[in-house]
Amino acid sequence: MARTKTATKEGGIWETVKTVFWALVIAGVFRTLFFQPFWIPSGSMKDTLLIGDFLFVNKMAYGYSRYSCPFALCPIEGRILGSEPERGDVVVFRHPTRGVDFIKRVIGLPGDTVQVRDGQLILNGQPVPQTPNGTFVEPKLPQGPARTLPRCTNEPVPEGGPCENERFTETLPEGRSHDVLNIVNDWPLDNTPVFTVPEGSYFFMGDNRDNSEDSRVPAIAGGLGFVPAEFLIGRADRVIFSSAGSSLLYFWTWRPDRFFHGVH
Repeated sequence: MARTKTATKEGGIWETVKTVFWALVIAGVFRTLFFQPFWIPSGSMKDTLLIGDFLFVNKMAYGYSRYSCPFALCPIEGRILGSEPERGDVVVFRHPTRGVDFIKRVIGLPGDTVQVRDGQLILNGQPVPQTPNGTFVEPKLPQGPARTLPRCTNEPVPEGGPCENERFTETLPEGRSHDVLNIVNDWPLDNTPVFTVPEGSYFFMGDNRDNSEDSRVPAIAGGLGFVPAEFLIGRADRVIFSSAGSSLLYFWTWRPDRFFHGVH
């Protein structure tokens, strides 16, 4: 009888181990081929994406590279089943030199020229229209696990007070529109040289133009620079969940109005 109980116990443990193993395999395959979770860690994409937004990245959108696998372990050269991102897509990609994931908007496609002049985007020599769209207002409170405070146009603002930033709607040549924020009028990256996007690469910018580390600073100068296609991970389509606090457990910091919010 004792042997039977021991064998049953060992068999139960082994079944549990197998169940956990296959669950991890299935989760790994799902994460590699279909969707990858991503938390928004910074304010560089406000007001399209806020610190604490949680989304799933569509990895089928652009095909697969070695960065599609956790820890960049996919044995893939270049991209397979690849398709081109469209201008205006919000994309998660691996930083070419730092090995961390970024999320920004595709602004320049291969062969494009990109410049920022007095805060206005210039694409292929043509100014991209911006129209005023009111003021983006949020409380000046610590945000996310890093507890960072937002930057405000109307400084000084006491903690908890209304933090305001100018908001504009930018319309890209293909007709897609998105909001961009302006914090200061003399930000160094409000005026740039003309960049020509090389073949097989893309030019990315954050929507919070004065608070974004993006392709406006070349990689040789310590910035992002152009992003080769092999570093693309997937497209952000929809916010699933959002919390302004430092923990998911702080339900009073949840943002229900952003649950299942589309990314445009």
